[in-house]
Amino acid sequence: MTPTALLAAGIIPAAALLPDIDSRAARVLMLAIAGQESDWTARVQDGGPARGRWQFEIEDVTDVLTRAGARMTAVCEALDVPAVAGTIYEAIAWNDPLAASVARLALWLNPAALPAVGDVDGAWSYYDETWRPGTPRSASWGERYASAVAACGVPT
Repeated sequence: MTPTALLAAGIIPAAALLPDIDSRAARVLMLAIAGQESDWTARVQDGGPARGRWQFEIEDVTDVLTRAGARMTAVCEALDVPAVAGTIYEAIAWNDPLAASVARLALWLNPAALPAVGDVDGAWSYYDETWRPGTPRSASWGERYASAVAACGVPT
């Protein structure tokens, strides 16, 4: 999947479910994270437990469901998915709007302000703090971020 296709298939539908927290900065960051985590392609981690383009593990889904309860439940109701961590975890492998909603809520739960569009280093720090990747690969971040900015139509 291309970044533009994921934006259309997952992030924009999720934004419609969470309009009060949608922003261009959130869209760019979500798209860059999906690129970093799954190359915008993997739905199930090769040899690992993570699911969806944002590569969430069950603990991550449980955390978002617990901490963003009413918002996550409303998303699940809108998408006809039971608001149960295990069910969400399995569904995010195949339901891009649901996975994007989990990703947006994970960002929303971070009390720090989203980095401004174009702040590559700030976006990396925000991603690293929020996702806590097992094997951080900062060398590829700049390219992923630039692709996300381009897909979102945001001039740098």
